[in-house]
Amino acid sequence: MTSATGGATQAPGREVGRFAISVRAGVASLIALGLGLGAWRLSAEPGSTRLALSLTFGALFGFVLQRSRFCFFCLWRDLMDRGDPRGALGILAALAAGAAGYSVVLGAWLPDPSGTRLPPDAHIGPVGPILALAGAAFGAGMAISGSCISAHLYRLGEGSPTAPFALLGTALGFGLGFATWNPLYLASVSEAPVLWLPRHLGYVGNLGLTLALLAAIALPLLYRLRPADAPRSRPVDPLHAIFVERWPTWLGGLAVGAIGTLAYLRVGPLGVTAEIGGRTRQAAGSFGLLPERLEGLDAFRGCATLVRDALLTQNGAFVLALVLAAFAAALAAGQFRPAIPTGGQASRGLLGGLLLGWGAMTGLGCSVGTLLSGIMAGAVSGWVFAIAMFAGITVTLLAGRRLGLLPSAA
Repeated sequence: MTSATGGATQAPGREVGRFAISVRAGVASLIALGLGLGAWRLSAEPGSTRLALSLTFGALFGFVLQRSRFCFFCLWRDLMDRGDPRGALGILAALAAGAAGYSVVLGAWLPDPSGTRLPPDAHIGPVGPILALAGAAFGAGMAISGSCISAHLYRLGEGSPTAPFALLGTALGFGLGFATWNPLYLASVSEAPVLWLPRHLGYVGNLGLTLALLAAIALPLLYRLRPADAPRSRPVDPLHAIFVERWPTWLGGLAVGAIGTLAYLRVGPLGVTAEIGGRTRQAAGSFGLLPERLEGLDAFRGCATLVRDALLTQNGAFVLALVLAAFAAALAAGQFRPAIPTGGQASRGLLGGLLLGWGAMTGLGCSVGTLLSGIMAGAVSGWVFAIAMFAGITVTLLAGRRLGLLPSAA
């Protein structure tokens, strides 16, 4: 009797669970269908092919980020707190795959890199102390807010209570960056060299050096792999592995490198801040909060922060699709968990976002644009930003925990 009663009470619960899973899968499928139809509709419009491709690449990028939990801060924190090197190895995998892909694309577009020309639209920026300061500020913002900008975007699709405040803070940080740009430009940025490694080493030499540096970083990390970190052999349901289980970070890294290469080939380098910066610049200008002239800013390569006239821009389509695809992926995996933000989450999001925005504006991009796309293209600026960013994360995280201002390691 007890067993029968227990079975009777459990059956409705299982049915409700199955129904909830079906609803989540259905909504996720509708979002994916909508993104596909949107890209198809845009591709049929004259002059909108790049918009369609931006929507497609943004959706792929958001899906990969959410499934592999590809967040520079979280992966670095795993290494610091738990000695888990898998996330850092995933970042290196992304850089290696992208560097190889970029070499092929750049070699076709600009066969002789030794001249004065730079490849079109590549994120190759000035190298100097301001870039290092921007990277450190960006890293500090990651440690305080808990993510980089791209991760806040995909976590917005997961219902993160911190992400909206971090993205608002990022917009405010861009405004602050515009306000401080002219004195920084005149003091240092205007004299900083723009260093592109293929110009001095050729494509083969640059790729060889990049892969050697990445291998040198990866080797000690590989020695830190523990038996528990190795993938376990067990029967795998392909659909469950793709849409529910977390992907191995190395797989996410390879996918990010491939998407970065294809996006550069067809649209432009990966980046998530051009739309935020452009809309902030437009809003600040309309309120008279910008200097009359932003010296030299629009002449630099990177995540351009031009005033946006169109309702939907290429980067805007990319970011919109990123968030929607991450939302669909989170729904399908049962990871959409919205929550009411606490005061601490809101304040850390705003403060961290402010540093993220200032660092991204001053460094002409973020961990995706300046670091990822820059290193893939052979830009020294990408390496400088990376070193400063990870230093900023480490120092801020350790100091914040010691002072009791940031959550302790789990």
